[in-house]
Amino acid sequence: MARRPLPRILSSGSAQIARSREIARTAADSATDVLHPLITVSRGLRKLAATARAKWAATPKERRGPTLLLVAACVLVVALMPYGPLLALVLLMAVAAWLGRERPVVKTGPDDAEIARLKGLYEALVPYFSVPEDPAPLFAHGGEWSGAFGEYAFDEDGRLTRLKIAYPPYFTDGEAAARARIEQLLHAKSGRGREYRFDWDEEGNRLVMSVLPALSTTIAAQRFVTVPGETVLGFTDADAVQRTVPVVSADGTEDAPAVVWRTGPRSTEPHLLAVGQPGSGTTSLLRSIALQALPHGDVLIVEGGGTGEYACLTGRAGVLAVECGLSGALATLEWAAHETERRLIAANRARQAGRPAPEDTRRPLWILLDRPSVLGHLAAADGRPDPQELLQVPLRHGRTAQVTVVVAEQFDSTETLSEAVRTHTRARIVLGPAAPEQIEAVLGTRPHTTPTPEVPAGRGYARLGTGPVLRLQVPATPDPYDDATSEAHRQAVLDLLPERRAITAPAAPADPPVVTVKAPAAATAQDTVTARTPAPVTAQDTLTVKTPAPASVTVKTPAPVTTQDTVTVKSPAPAAVTSQDTVTISAAVVETVSGPAPEPAPAPRAEPDSGPAPFHAPVPAEG
Repeated sequence: MARRPLPRILSSGSAQIARSREIARTAADSATDVLHPLITVSRGLRKLAATARAKWAATPKERRGPTLLLVAACVLVVALMPYGPLLALVLLMAVAAWLGRERPVVKTGPDDAEIARLKGLYEALVPYFSVPEDPAPLFAHGGEWSGAFGEYAFDEDGRLTRLKIAYPPYFTDGEAAARARIEQLLHAKSGRGREYRFDWDEEGNRLVMSVLPALSTTIAAQRFVTVPGETVLGFTDADAVQRTVPVVSADGTEDAPAVVWRTGPRSTEPHLLAVGQPGSGTTSLLRSIALQALPHGDVLIVEGGGTGEYACLTGRAGVLAVECGLSGALATLEWAAHETERRLIAANRARQAGRPAPEDTRRPLWILLDRPSVLGHLAAADGRPDPQELLQVPLRHGRTAQVTVVVAEQFDSTETLSEAVRTHTRARIVLGPAAPEQIEAVLGTRPHTTPTPEVPAGRGYARLGTGPVLRLQVPATPDPYDDATSEAHRQAVLDLLPERRAITAPAAPADPPVVTVKAPAAATAQDTVTARTPAPVTAQDTLTVKTPAPASVTVKTPAPVTTQDTVTVKSPAPAAVTSQDTVTISAAVVETVSGPAPEPAPAPRAEPDSGPAPFHAPVPAEG
C-alpha cells in the first residue's frame, strides 16, 4: 500500500515554528537593547522604593509624624524653587540609574566544583603528609582542607593555576625521591598537558605550585646585543635570569630574558654539550651559535649525520671547513688539535718574553661537532681512530687557547660519547620531550618544572655549570635551503650569513729559486744549514741541495716561503759539509721559522686514572 504524502501544513509546520521562534528571539533582543536604559532606571527605582519601605518600617511610631512633616517641607521647598521639580526629577533618575546598573559578581571563594577539586587533592595528599603517631595531623582523611591550602587560584576551565600547601615538619623534603612523588601527584591531579613549577621552602614547610606560561616561539635568528665572548643560547622565564636582550619578534620589539653563555679564558664553562631527540632542534642550536660566532671568530663544522644541514655556511668568510665525511673530519680535527698546541706554545713564549699574546692566538676558534656517534661507527668499521679522540687537546686546553668545542648528540647515542666530552662539557642543554630521568642524567639534577610530552622544536632546559636549571627556547634558526622553511625565517638566516670568500686560480709554477749559503762551521749529516731564500718559494716548488760531494736530495716544501722567511735545510748528505764548502740550494725540505727553531709541543700532562667520570657530574676543565 502506497504511503500518502503528509499535508503541506504539517510537513512545513516545524520549520515555520522554528523561524517564528528565531524572529521572536531577535525582536526580544532588539527590544532589550533599546529599552536597556529604561530597564536600568526601573531597577533603580525599585531598589529606592524597597530602601524607603525598609527605612519607614524601621522608624518608630512616635517619630513617623515628624518625619512626614520634614519630607513634606522638603517637597514644598523644591516645588517653590525655580526649576526645582525638574532638577529633582533629574537627580532621582540619576540615582536610580546608578543603583540599577549591572554590577560584576565579586567572587569571594571557590564554587562547588572548585571545592570538590580541592577536597580531592587534599585526600590524595593524606598518605604522603601524615603518620599514625601524629596527635594532631594536618592531613587526615575527612579533615579540613582549608588549613593545609593557604592560597589557590583557578583558570576559566576550573583547573588549578596556583596552590600553596603547608606540610608537616616531619616530611622528608630533603630527599629528591620524596619530593618527586609529591610533584608527580600534584601534576596528575591538577591536569596534565601543562608545565608546573614547584618551589620548596624547607625552612617554612611550604610548597608553592604554579602553572608556567609557554615560552615565546616568535623570536627568530638575529644579531643580538652582546659583547665578544657572549653567546645567546635562547630565552627563558622573566624571573629566572637578571639580564634581558632587546629582540625583534613577530609581536614587535621587546626585551626578552636571555640565557647568555660566556666563553673565553675566564669562562668556567668553556665547552657545551646539547642532547635531544631527532627533530628537537639541536642542529638549529648549532646554526645559531655559528652565526653568532662568525663576526668575532673562526668556525669549523663537522657534521656526522651527512644531511647537509650546514651547506649554507660552506665557503663563507670565517668558516674554515664544513666536513661531512670521515676522512675530512679526521683531517680537520687533527688540524684543530695541532692548532690548539700551536696557540699554547705561542702564548707561552709571549708571556715568557713579557709581550702580549699574538693576534692569531686571540681570535676565537669554534669547533662544532654534530652527531659524532655516526662518525665513530664509520671509523670503527674502517679500523680508524674515533674522531672524538682528537678532541682531547681542544677540550682540555681550549679555554687557554681560545678554542671552544660544541657537541650535539641524540639520546640514543649518548653512551658513545668519549670520556673527554663527558668531563669537559660543563654547559649542558636538553632539547625536546624527555623523561625526568633523562634530563637528570644530562644536567646532573632534576628541573623544578614538569616536562610536557609535546613541545615545539628548540624547547628544553639549560644548565651552565653548577647553576640552576633554566627553561630554554632556542631562537628559530632553520636551514635556509630547506623548502619547508618560511620566507621570514629564511631571510633572517640569510641576512646573518657573511659574504662568500673569493676563490682565485693558482698561479703558474715558476722556476725554483736558487740560493747559495756558506756553512759557518763543519756540518754533518745530522746538522742543519740555515739560509734565506732570494725569491718566494711555494709548496709546489722543489729544491735540490748540491754539495761538492757527489750527493744531492730533492724534497717538497710543506708551506709557502717568502723572501723574508728563514729557511732551515736538513743536510741529508752522507758526507760532512765543511765551512769551506758552498751549498747551492735549488731544492730542499724547507721549514719556515722566525728565529730559533720552535720547540716541540708539550705532550698533555698525564693524570692519575680515577675511573670514568659520571655523565651527570663533569669534572672542571683545567686552566
